[in-house]
Amino acid sequence: MTILPLHPAQNASPEALRSFLGQCQHQAVKDGRPKLVSISLAVDALDPLAVLEAIFEPTEPHFYAERPSVQSALAGSEVDAAFTAHGPTRFADVQRWVDQTLVDTVAVGDVNAPFGGPHFFAGFTFQDEVEAGEPFPSAQVFIPRWQVARAGPTTTAVANLLISPGDDLNLATERVWRAHHRFSSFRFQENAMVDGEEPPGALPLKFTGHETGDYRAAVRQALQEIARGEFKKIVLARAQHLTANQPLHPLRMLNGLRQRFPDCYAFSLAGGQGPSFIGASPERLVRVSKGKLETEALAGSIRRGAGASDDAALAAALLRSEKDQREHRDVLEDIVARLAPLGLTLDYPSQPQLRRLANVQHLHTPVQAELPENVRLLDVLAALHPTPAVGGSPRTAAVARIRALEEFPRGLYAGALGWLNARGGGEFFVGLRSALIEGNTARLYAGAGIVEGSTPEREFAETELKFKAMLEALLTAT
Repeated sequence: MTILPLHPAQNASPEALRSFLGQCQHQAVKDGRPKLVSISLAVDALDPLAVLEAIFEPTEPHFYAERPSVQSALAGSEVDAAFTAHGPTRFADVQRWVDQTLVDTVAVGDVNAPFGGPHFFAGFTFQDEVEAGEPFPSAQVFIPRWQVARAGPTTTAVANLLISPGDDLNLATERVWRAHHRFSSFRFQENAMVDGEEPPGALPLKFTGHETGDYRAAVRQALQEIARGEFKKIVLARAQHLTANQPLHPLRMLNGLRQRFPDCYAFSLAGGQGPSFIGASPERLVRVSKGKLETEALAGSIRRGAGASDDAALAAALLRSEKDQREHRDVLEDIVARLAPLGLTLDYPSQPQLRRLANVQHLHTPVQAELPENVRLLDVLAALHPTPAVGGSPRTAAVARIRALEEFPRGLYAGALGWLNARGGGEFFVGLRSALIEGNTARLYAGAGIVEGSTPEREFAETELKFKAMLEALLTAT
């Protein structure tokens, strides 16, 4: 990527912008390839989710990720450049496309600000291949036409546009100039609700629905296969198909999730075909910042207590649980084994910690490492995904059985979603505690790890707890 020592705010006029784009187009003609132009500007404080909701269109792709507890949020919409891939080489294929795109990228403005410069938003489904009719490809990555991000007190807006030799520069200039002014002084429409009252004519949100398959029977079958030694662990999920009495707005529902689960990754990914995949995931897959890698083992769980004493007693029971400790240890050992071929020296505590969320508490082990120059974030992601926390172990044997036992395609559920920047950094999380939203329908997902010692009733109860929390959050979003 070429970073030019220019700042649009210091010479802000349509004429100056057109002149700059003309130079980029001249270089595109000279090289015989389009140029991606990325313009970053620090702007007044904005809520990226509110911005995305204000301009939401079901036919436009978008990406959103937020961790409210650390005041970090990132939103992008519309597509300036995109790529899809499938099969076992999908992570490497996406990395090559990202590298090729950056060769022909010119960036100006507040490029070194938090979330400055072009970002690549990506989603990888649980399986390497997807079934016919699924709404998302097995791997997708896109550069948005616009991006708004908040990191603590700093808000950065980014406009991206692809300049080809024959493009109309007047039209491109007008689009960027309009976007610049809009994000410099963004105005939101006031909500029709006053003091928590519903707008006239609004109906309370209600759901009716059904479920695919018999979860308890699937768990019993899995336990028989574990007893035969076919695998040590398998993660089985449920899918509830819900129909609402009114159209569902995925981003308003996401707002309910981020408020209820501030310690999770609130996320939404839409491909522009109608469905949006939203959720509040507790699990980071991988984060890379300034050459440091962070990942984690998150497995073994129990509910939260009604009060402090009950909560502490449940936490102590989780820490003493041989079944949960074994499940957690298997996930951690798998992470270590899969990252060893990359030459990483991993640092992690000897005993798992507790990770407390609004409705559940997990065993949690953070893992860190310095990332060698020859290892990229997507190399790590390809090695880790899917982890035993969402697939099972041994991975190949367990993952091969999931589709038949669950009786529905996972798609992006338990997949990897996140972003990459131009400096080699980025962050990906697991698509858990999630729902596929389209029109007035929602498909909710929840799963649990099945190991020796599991019981159908306990695993069913764990997934019920996760469904209940999701549904309550969705119901409060109207």
